[in-house]
Amino acid sequence: MMKRLFAVWHARNLEFLRDRPTLLFTLLLPIGVVIGMGVIFGGPPRPLFTVGVLGTPAARQADPFLHERYVQFVPIRTEAKGLYEVTHQRIDLLLDLRGAVRYWVNTDSPKGYIVEKLLIAADPGARRQPVTGKAVPYVDWLFPGILAMNMMFSCLFGVGYVVLRYRKSGFLKRLHATPLTAFEFLSAQVLSRLSLIVFVTVVLYVGIGAIIHFHSGGSIALLLLLAIMGSLSMIALGLTIAARFSSEELVGGLLNLLTWPMMLLSGVWFSIAGAPRWVRWAADIFPLTQIVQAARAVMLDGAGIQRIAPNLIYLAATTLVFLGFGAWSFKWRVD
Repeated sequence: MMKRLFAVWHARNLEFLRDRPTLLFTLLLPIGVVIGMGVIFGGPPRPLFTVGVLGTPAARQADPFLHERYVQFVPIRTEAKGLYEVTHQRIDLLLDLRGAVRYWVNTDSPKGYIVEKLLIAADPGARRQPVTGKAVPYVDWLFPGILAMNMMFSCLFGVGYVVLRYRKSGFLKRLHATPLTAFEFLSAQVLSRLSLIVFVTVVLYVGIGAIIHFHSGGSIALLLLLAIMGSLSMIALGLTIAARFSSEELVGGLLNLLTWPMMLLSGVWFSIAGAPRWVRWAADIFPLTQIVQAARAVMLDGAGIQRIAPNLIYLAATTLVFLGFGAWSFKWRVD
């Protein structure tokens, strides 16, 4: 028995070691993640709070609160823009130094509550102003991101592993003997997964809405269009990974390599308004960022199609690019 066990163990080890893409990915992924996170989150201690400031540079230097540690102070050009940012929890507090010191804070923001205490301790004379418009609760701000994240996982993993299973079982090899082209096969996979994702998203939207009664000020039809365009982009992205590879370990690793940065940097859980500019630029490349931004604009602000048109165009363009690349690199059989 031990001899048979050792033989299987030895064969599996050789199989893994001879799969060089998977071996390299297994070795390089942890190194890349550590280096990437070290670059993004390393260095000196980063600010914990983001405060928007109205006023001249001279006035900003005179206020004692501006010397607090772990608080990032961001210049705000207009009061209207600052109120929008603090209401939507993109900044934790808005401070006005034009004359008598006053500030605005979203009462539903936990970080806003803490930074307000710091401000009062440093400058007891600061006057609190009510936030113009209805403050956005965190659950309302979070909900579009959760729906988009669920779409991301369903699209990437639902398509990637299905195509991989088809290839390893020989099903794609049999399809290759038919007049079916790679583009037609991938398009059928996209449409199939799209119908399922949209159905699940609609059910979640209605079901969760009946439980928590979240705010949605925009058009339902526009949200549905956004869900369709976002799902298409995500599905096509998943197909580019599954189009060629036949190793489960490699495909799973590549899918995780895509999902984790998107989940952390696309603004699902927290705003990245205070992040370095290059991080925000990199985050805008992700389809998930475009979906989250557009969904929040529609649901929280009641935005119309003109405002989210750039997001929709970007999602449509990435869908065509990913689908075209997947069709070009598609492999019907296991080498």
